[in-house]
Amino acid sequence: MQTRLGPAWPRHAEAQVAAALQDTRVVLVNGARQSGKSTLVRLVARGRDAEWRDLDTALIRRAALDDPDGFVDYSELMVIDEIQRAPELLLSIKAEVDADPRPGRYLLTGSARVLGLRSLPDTLVGRMETIELWPFSQGEIDNAPDRFVDAVFAHGGQMRHRSSVARTEYAERLVRGGFPEAVARPDSRRRRNFFSSYVGDLIARDVQQLSEIERTAEMRALVGLLAARSGGLLVTANLSNELGLGAATVKKYLALLEEVFLIKRIPAWSRNINSRATTTPKVALVDSGIAASLIGADARSLLRPGGQFGPLLEGFVLMELARQLTWSDEEIALFHYRTRDQVEVDAVLENRRGEVVGIEVKAASTVGSDDFRGLRHLAERTGDDFLAGIVLHTGQQTLPFGPKMLAMPVAALWEAAPTSG
Repeated sequence: MQTRLGPAWPRHAEAQVAAALQDTRVVLVNGARQSGKSTLVRLVARGRDAEWRDLDTALIRRAALDDPDGFVDYSELMVIDEIQRAPELLLSIKAEVDADPRPGRYLLTGSARVLGLRSLPDTLVGRMETIELWPFSQGEIDNAPDRFVDAVFAHGGQMRHRSSVARTEYAERLVRGGFPEAVARPDSRRRRNFFSSYVGDLIARDVQQLSEIERTAEMRALVGLLAARSGGLLVTANLSNELGLGAATVKKYLALLEEVFLIKRIPAWSRNINSRATTTPKVALVDSGIAASLIGADARSLLRPGGQFGPLLEGFVLMELARQLTWSDEEIALFHYRTRDQVEVDAVLENRRGEVVGIEVKAASTVGSDDFRGLRHLAERTGDDFLAGIVLHTGQQTLPFGPKMLAMPVAALWEAAPTSG
């Protein structure tokens, strides 16, 4: 597989941030560590008379803490990198933008969900827009359209797409992930070293900052269990039993891992149309490369009988969808659906009009009628609001399986465009 990092890789986020600066006093780019936030804000700030402050630098951080009001006193755009290092600055920023409400005053980045920090003295409600930045999507890596979500809501069951991506390449994409540094490392061993140090540093540094946990070994064990369950149900009681930890501790650890953008919960979908629908969320590691590394899998072992290709592929698809929702034309939410009778749909997309698209993920390159069981169930429950049911597979063709039902290549996620049908 040839890695082609598109020349405009942050094209979606760069446009979002630039537009937000025209309308909002404070813009926060929040996301996983080493996902490209600093590079992105440098691109946005170029050509402006911007002052840059990096709070990862000890001297600058001390200056911020000693004199927060003086630190943020600047009449033009100020960029503050890693704002979670000194959240006390937000109170001083609030005072500045209240006194001078011009848009585009501050551009902040953070590697934790800053508004969830316990030490946060105040918020910037009504004054700040937050843009989340994830590791690269596959479309950003390939410089491909990345518009599947818009396409399926535009064309529904009429979509058609053919891809040349083979099953082995999907496995390679899974273990590579989307972190810029991992993508830039063609050697698998060097990439594994990156993933290992990334998780270790995240727990020892960012998680410790949010909450002074003492038993980091238990946190590492939890992350390993979550990697093996990426794309599966998040049952706290099961994790608690396996780790020998109290449920309250596990819940606290899960919240911390979410705040540092290592995991993402996918809520259960229900329209109160079926009282037998479960409310248990799914969980996905934000990056499939980290998940594969944590379970000790490479591209070859994933494809062996009994390998973890299927579960990791589902988590991979969920996160590709989650990334696209940050730049889709309309507001769309991501869920999963499962009943107590074991009828399930891996992903449910719903727009504000209540229109629904169901997506199943299959690691095989062939699809049968039985693979649409959950999607047909969802179609019956949602009636005219059901736009399409799609089984994403590792084959290369789009095939119809009845009204509004399609089997499509997984690569359609990043290769399809709204105008292509």
